[in-house]
Formats: sequence, C-alpha cells, structure tokens
Amino acid sequence: MSTVSPPWSYTLHLSRDARSPGIARSTLRSVLAAYELGELAPTAELIASELLTNAHLHTGGPYALHIHPTRSGQLRVGVWDKDSTIPSGLGAGFAHGVMPHGAAEGGRGLALVRAYADAWGASPLGEPGGPSGGKVLWAECGWSGLP
Repeated sequence: MSTVSPPWSYTLHLSRDARSPGIARSTLRSVLAAYELGELAPTAELIASELLTNAHLHTGGPYALHIHPTRSGQLRVGVWDKDSTIPSGLGAGFAHGVMPHGAAEGGRGLALVRAYADAWGASPLGEPGGPSGGKVLWAECGWSGLP
C-alpha cells in the first residue's frame, strides 16, 4: 500500500535576538533533510540568511521564516516582518546578477538573493491605507520534483 505525502509547510516565529537568523537556518536545514531535499540546502540557506538578516537589521519588530514547496516544483523561502516597506532590491526592474554600485554600502544581500533564486518578490500584507500587516519577501529555488 502506497502512501501519499500531504503538502507541508513550516513557519518559525523569531524573536528580536541576534541568534535568530542562525536558528532559522538550522531549522531550514533540518526540514530539508527530513524531506530528502538536502541538495537545496546551500542555496536555500543563502537565500534565507539574506532575507532573515535584512528583517533583523532593518525592521524593529518580530519576523518569521516560512518554507513550503510550490506546485511548480520549487521550494519557496519567505520572511515575514511587520514593516510594510518593500526594499528596492526586490522590486520591479531588477534582473539576475545585477549588483549595487561599488561604493554602495548595502544591497549586496538582495543581489545575492536575485542571483541564486529562480524567482523572487515581495508581497505586501494588509489593505492600502489601512492597518499594515507588514510584508513577505520571498524567493524560490527548484529541485527535481516534489517529495
């Protein structure tokens, strides 16, 4: 008798602690290993690390890591935070591999996300003009198929 694996997703809520991004990366590695997706670990960890670090450094509230497979055979790594500001590094008009100007003090983390992800974006949460639900910055990387 064969069994069908139910769809899965995991969300890890993180406190305002400098250790939180590392804890989230460890959790991500464990989830990928459990679903035999270890080959995605280097790329998924790099993406998660950059998004988590941005949330930690540039927002003042809590944040969370969310991971799940998509129907198209991608792993989506998303980071939610309460700040509704979408960083320009994930906005429209950016292409894979575009790096910030050499004198720029920031922006390389999101350039890495764009370079290593198959797709990326930002999803504002909440209603325009209403109370903010923050945003989710997300990126996807692919593998050979859904487990």
